[in-house]
Amino acid sequence: MSTPHVPLSLLDLVPISEGQSSKEAIDASMAGAQAADRLGYERYWFAEHHNTEALASSATSLLIDRAASLTERIRVGSGGIMLPNHAPLAVIEQFGTLAQFHGDRIDLGLGRAPGTDQITAGLLARTSAEPQAFIAAVEQMRDWSREHPTTDLPVDAAVARGTEVPMWILGSTPNGARLAAQLGMPFAVASHFAPFQYLQALKVYRDAFTTSSPAAQIERPHTMVAVNLLVAETDAEADRQFSTLQQMFLGVITGQRRKIQPPRDLENAVPDQLLAQVDQTLSIRAVGSPATVVEQLERIVQATGADELILTAYHYDPADRLRGLELLAEAWGLPAA
Repeated sequence: MSTPHVPLSLLDLVPISEGQSSKEAIDASMAGAQAADRLGYERYWFAEHHNTEALASSATSLLIDRAASLTERIRVGSGGIMLPNHAPLAVIEQFGTLAQFHGDRIDLGLGRAPGTDQITAGLLARTSAEPQAFIAAVEQMRDWSREHPTTDLPVDAAVARGTEVPMWILGSTPNGARLAAQLGMPFAVASHFAPFQYLQALKVYRDAFTTSSPAAQIERPHTMVAVNLLVAETDAEADRQFSTLQQMFLGVITGQRRKIQPPRDLENAVPDQLLAQVDQTLSIRAVGSPATVVEQLERIVQATGADELILTAYHYDPADRLRGLELLAEAWGLPAA
């Protein structure tokens, strides 16, 4: 195929493998950020999740600060901050501070989901997830980050003033896409776990995009598509390692959640119906040898018109993840430092 190679970014949920401590998982993620920086990836984003023993990505802004401190070139950000869990003023003050630390390398990706269960969401809740409330909160944060805020409130987010931290809207449905379009902001579609409406969401975003919002940040639509990734030396080895992510989603479906499990043969161990459900959920994926994965990613770019791809990879052994990032960077032709 002749599809131009778009920038590649990485989404990290800081997975904790069986037998691994939270500290070891965080250290492995920081090693991943350093490798991504060296290898030429565009962005390194951390998600926000709560009340799960399998992921250590609950204090997102702290992870961003640590990763940005350990890297030199790569953009570091949130994929995303789940705004219902936070007060907008606190978010923009945190990201304004990150921008003061690290300059123009910080991204603020924002989502409307809580990133957790209902009980935990109730304990965290600070902002309404209703569309108009979400838009108002994003516009307010954008205003606070300008050199000359226009708010009538006698409140000043001084540490954020003038930083104009780049914001992204994250979503998995046409409704989320419409919010990104109304705000005039880039849109990242969560197709890696919600593949059923992602093409429709991308179309809605592009068709509805406007720069009329006071929060508008870009002049034309800009999209990033999320893809599940597993790169190994051979297709067979990649398929074997991908069973780690399949097991994670089996746990979600069956309610038997565990830490990240080692690869195993699932074909004769899991009912076909369950495995088919998992594979349907994870259908937006690139799994195989470097050549296989490049071909699969090129097809996704061609099908979606994505301006960027953001890739998420789960490995039981962090060394396998680092090796996969190296293999893909070379095959994709990333501009290594």
